[in-house]
Amino acid sequence: MAPRPPAMLFLPPLPPLPLREGESVCVGRSRDCDLALRSPEASRRHAEIACGPRGWVVRDLDSTNGTYVNGERVGERALHPGDRIEIGSDAITFCEIGVAFDARDATAGGEAQTMMMERPALESFQGSLAEIPAFAVLQILEMGRKTGCLHTDTDAGPGRIWLHEGAPHHAETKQQRGFDAAVSVVHASGGRFRFEAGAPAPERTIEASVTELLLEASRILDESGARV
Repeated sequence: MAPRPPAMLFLPPLPPLPLREGESVCVGRSRDCDLALRSPEASRRHAEIACGPRGWVVRDLDSTNGTYVNGERVGERALHPGDRIEIGSDAITFCEIGVAFDARDATAGGEAQTMMMERPALESFQGSLAEIPAFAVLQILEMGRKTGCLHTDTDAGPGRIWLHEGAPHHAETKQQRGFDAAVSVVHASGGRFRFEAGAPAPERTIEASVTELLLEASRILDESGARV
C-alpha cells in the first residue's frame, strides 16, 4: 500500500501541526492539547484527529458546543483535503500536502521538529487552493525557508508573492503592489497555485513575516464579518 501524503492542520497564526500515522492529536482549550484553541466555546478536550484504515478522521469528544466540518455538526467524520474543522470561533484547515520540502521549525505544540521528504518534487509544487489555501502554502514555505515565487490564479485574477528564505519580500496583483497585494493573495479562494523555486524578487516592498501578514489578513476578515 502506498504511503499517505503528509498531512497537516492549519490554524494561523499558529505554526502548522503535522499529523503522523499511528498517532492521534487532541484539540481543545486546554494547554495540554496538541493544538490549543483560543475560542472560549471550545471544551478543554474538544476533538481528536487520528488516522484510521480509510484515512484521517475527526471525532468529537462529547464536547459541549459540538464539532463542525464545513458547517455540519459531526460526531465522527472522514477528512478530505481542504476541510474546515470548526470549533467555536476557530476554523482549523486539514490539508494533505503531497509536496517535498525539508523543514525545521516550531510546531503548534512548541517543540522543534523536522520533516524530511524528497527534494526534487519541490520544483513542481502546485495544486488547488480549495485543497491547500494560500495561507497554508505560505506557512509551508516559511517552515522550509524557501526562496522563490508563489503564483496564484483565481477568478479575481493572477497574484504573485516572492519570498526569500521563507520571508515575503514583494507581491503583485493586477491592481496592487507590496503588502496590500500580499494580503489580497492570502484572501484568494478557489483557483490554482504554483511555487517557482529560486525566482528572485524584482524588488523589496514588504518588511513583514508570514505570521504578521496572516495576522493582518485575519484582522481584515474579522472586521468584514468573515471567518478565517
